[in-house]
Amino acid sequence: MSEAQRNCRLFFNSHQGFIVVVALMLSKPKKKTVKSIVDGFGNLFSSSKRRPKDEQDIAHGLPGEEGSLGHAHAPSPLEKQGSIVGPAIPITAPGRLLPSHSTDSSAHSNSSPVQHTASISMFANAQRFNVENMINVGSSQNVQIGQGNRIDGWKMLLENTASNALHDSRARFDPPKCDEDTRVEVTKELMDWIQDHDAPQRLLCMTGAAGAGKSALQQTVAELCLGFNILGSTFFFSAADPTRNDLTHIVPTIACQIGLHNSALQDAIAKAVEKDPLIFDRNIKIQMDALVVAPFKRVCASGELDRNTFPHAILIDGLDECSGEENQSELLSAIKHCLLDNDLPFRIFLASRPEWAIRTTLDPDPEGYLYQLAYHIKLSEKYNATADIRRYLWRKLQDIGRRSRDRGAQSHLWPTEEDIEKLVEAASGQFIYAATVVKYVSERRSSPVDRLRTVVNWTPEAGQQTRPFEHLDMLYRNILSTAKELYEAVDTNRGRDFVTLFRAHQVNALRRHGIRSAWSTDLFDEIIGLEERGHEALCSDLHSLVFLQRGNMWFYHQSFSEFLENEFRAQHLKFANVKIPWIDVSHR
Repeated sequence: MSEAQRNCRLFFNSHQGFIVVVALMLSKPKKKTVKSIVDGFGNLFSSSKRRPKDEQDIAHGLPGEEGSLGHAHAPSPLEKQGSIVGPAIPITAPGRLLPSHSTDSSAHSNSSPVQHTASISMFANAQRFNVENMINVGSSQNVQIGQGNRIDGWKMLLENTASNALHDSRARFDPPKCDEDTRVEVTKELMDWIQDHDAPQRLLCMTGAAGAGKSALQQTVAELCLGFNILGSTFFFSAADPTRNDLTHIVPTIACQIGLHNSALQDAIAKAVEKDPLIFDRNIKIQMDALVVAPFKRVCASGELDRNTFPHAILIDGLDECSGEENQSELLSAIKHCLLDNDLPFRIFLASRPEWAIRTTLDPDPEGYLYQLAYHIKLSEKYNATADIRRYLWRKLQDIGRRSRDRGAQSHLWPTEEDIEKLVEAASGQFIYAATVVKYVSERRSSPVDRLRTVVNWTPEAGQQTRPFEHLDMLYRNILSTAKELYEAVDTNRGRDFVTLFRAHQVNALRRHGIRSAWSTDLFDEIIGLEERGHEALCSDLHSLVFLQRGNMWFYHQSFSEFLENEFRAQHLKFANVKIPWIDVSHR
């Protein structure tokens, strides 16, 4: 190859087009040199006999030069996208590329030169010139230069968030929240805790029975925190939504929200993703450390963030809606080791039904590692919601009557006090019951007077299609179906049926309300053939519906017992059809 040709670099791909790049290798080229270069290009295109040799020289690299085998170069970041300034740039021949994911070094050292990536360093010594609008025609790979080579960390983070889990998500339009003048006491306690930076515990766990109003309280607190400018992030789990029913998106969603509060923190989180693009596939603890803890500490140390004024409330609702006990436990462990064990200003408010994962961590025994670290509110035990439910029903039903065209509903005599008291008694402290009634009565195509009468006097008559408690019944069926699946999956003793065993214990528990007293749960285990303390395993996943106390099984809500007695409501679970083969429970 001539000297002129050595000052030119031609990459030619006969299958997909070509790129021609001309560079002046001298900072002050002479006219003779320029003419020599131009003549060299003419020879390259005019001489068909020499082309194969030239192509082979270029593809393999010139001996002793930077383009030779074994002198590959990584592209350097550039300051301006779309232009090339200064540093050497490798040009690769797509037809000769090895798989980009290959890491087998022995394959590189033992293969022939033709099998290697051809790399030619261009403009190594050039100064004060630009080549703009460089186009790659027909390349089998996208050659990205400068900023194009950088991973957009924030964009990747957004792609891994669950927007449906936000407190103000469109997917959660008109979410449940506390009605005016209801849950005032518990709401005040929650807000006082969140705003008290000196409180020793930085985690508040609120547990409560199914339908006790935990999500409504979370939503209410989220909106209050937003008004005080202290809301850092929210995440509302939902078993029915695949984008927020596991741990896949929770850390990126939290990191995204806190990053939006501070540009320096946002940049630090984005850089963490760029540093480790596989971060979203790692376990939750590693994600929390990399995307929340480390960036926050780094920005605080740099002075670009004031931790004393940063929105510090992190709200997580419905841990029980996260699929899998092991996933629930993993999240609790990550919160402990990442957020609580580090000196961070965050205060985490977490709500859940009192199922196994959270119950065991809050127990005072040695296994409960959150017992000393968490402020625990047992909603169903500490706060009597009866007065709030009564107030809620009066206000909502009267509002429905005023908006209705039904003259009966517009009367100041509707609803009656008797109707309200029947509903309050049936709710037995369960806000979801009252909310279900209101939703059913508010159906605009029907008379609210007729529908309220249906609720108050409802019985499952033959052929009746009305389902006033369908929303509540769906909740019961989901909880019971999950408990049945988990219990029968590990029951190695004769493959017993969960529905039959639980129904037997429920019938025994109902005896307390009759003339005869009930057997203790331990004795009844023996009667129906369960192992010692077998009722505890039976109810392991039902602590949001039943509780065990002083050797007896109790039910939180009257509506749940009614559900179990009613085949129309229980549907496929068929509790009402269960025949107890061990003993006639109507006699002692």
